[in-house]
Amino acid sequence: MNESLRQIVHLVFGLGIAGFVLAFDRDITISVLLLALFVGFILSDAITRGYTIPIVSTIIETLERREAVPGKGALFFALGALFCLTFFEQEVTFLGLVVLSLLDSITTIAGIRFGKTRIYNHKSLEGTLAGIAVTAAVLCLLVQPSTALATAAVTGLAELISPVDDNLIIPVVACLVLTALL
Repeated sequence: MNESLRQIVHLVFGLGIAGFVLAFDRDITISVLLLALFVGFILSDAITRGYTIPIVSTIIETLERREAVPGKGALFFALGALFCLTFFEQEVTFLGLVVLSLLDSITTIAGIRFGKTRIYNHKSLEGTLAGIAVTAAVLCLLVQPSTALATAAVTGLAELISPVDDNLIIPVVACLVLTALL
């Protein structure tokens, strides 16, 4: 498994899902996310039981970490998106998913490439700071700079210290901060 490729796919699909959340009606988006979760759990269970599913099995073998439940990251991403869309405004959910896509991908890629200073839970200072900086810079295009910086910093800290899967915690924390500041 190539972690950088995995994170690039995470970034591209994450931004695509964020765009989908913004572009379509809330009810349609919730229905699509529920359908994706249902199908995803079925496929994950089938692969766990040893079935080979054309295309899906190849994607899982290429992009999923070896020790993980098949499709875990995608399932948690969809679950985090669904939770946020249920409890937050659609525009805030869009921003939360942008934060998830950027922060998670950039921290990992920069941490692998440049990370030397391990600070917590095998994560690097360099990766965390790069993720916060890139996320804040992109958010500045969408919200006030102070809101962008605060959201990126708090979410970056949450990603660093949380024992919960980051695809669940990042969008929720981002949406909470954005709701408080917007």
